Amino acid sequence: MSSVRPGSKREREIERDREIEREREIEREREIERDREIEREREIEREREIERESEIERDREIERDREIERDREIERDREIEREREMEREREMESEERERKIEREKRGEEKLREKEK
Repeated sequence: MSSVRPGSKREREIERDREIEREREIEREREIERDREIEREREIEREREIERESEIERDREIERDREIERDREIERDREIEREREMEREREMESEERERKIEREKRGEEKLREKEK
């Protein structure tokens, strides 16, 4: 193996090659770090997207639940109204029967008076 004299052209070339290699290594490390940072940012964005989708799904679920509850309330209100209507009809029928009974009583009283 030949020795290289200090300060010689060859030594400067070797030193320059080493410096170039160090700079390349530094650049490779920077690229690796940039790639890692890009991947971290992508992962963060994926997590945000998943969270947004989850929020959207939760909102849809809440809205579905509200619609179901509104439908139930509407049905309950309709049922209550049907029951009230049936009660009004029963009251009217009852009042009609009472009037009929009263008319019959008045008719019987008139007959008795005519018989006297």
